[in-house]
Amino acid sequence: MFFPTQPAFPAACPTAPRRPFRWSLLIGFCLLAAACSEAPRFNATDITGADWGRDFSLADHSGTPRSLADYRGKAVALFFGYTHCPDVCPTNLAALANVMKLLGADADRVQVLFVTVDPARDTRELLAKYVPWFDPRFVGLSGDAAATAAVARDFKVFYTAQPPDAHGNYAVDHTASTYLFDPQGRLRLLVQHGESAERIAADIRLLLMGK
Repeated sequence: MFFPTQPAFPAACPTAPRRPFRWSLLIGFCLLAAACSEAPRFNATDITGADWGRDFSLADHSGTPRSLADYRGKAVALFFGYTHCPDVCPTNLAALANVMKLLGADADRVQVLFVTVDPARDTRELLAKYVPWFDPRFVGLSGDAAATAAVARDFKVFYTAQPPDAHGNYAVDHTASTYLFDPQGRLRLLVQHGESAERIAADIRLLLMGK
């Protein structure tokens, strides 16, 4: 940035009295630019201020009723899926398990939640075996069909079961994004499926720092 030197404002120049104002304006611009440069640069999509995805009312895999308030003070990663999923769900949970390793001691300030969109098959017993297998700190959440639909609707999650095969097996198409909340319980980021563990961990560190 070019700052006028003293010769540009001779003592006899009638515009000289305006110099303090000009300098104040320039300083103000510099401070504003510095403030903007300090804004967090997340890898995931920043959805801070979203008026949806504010809470849930489900039971964890031990049968305890849970809501978002139970995890206040931690960054929360919320993912919708089902235990019979052949690819997307285990891949995503494995990535989140790797995120926990990358975070080191900070992982104790993070809670990963897995919400089943297949409550007909995903019993609490099955969730208790499946979800913590990726990391013992992970928690599976479930509800009846109505509760599942309500939570999915509030988080703008799509899911639909495909027709079963001759053996009664079926797939469930569903949204594969992960939602990140800050320790204050505010929905902040939308992570697309396939994002690297390193980039997710970097975003979570920023949330833990209060960014």
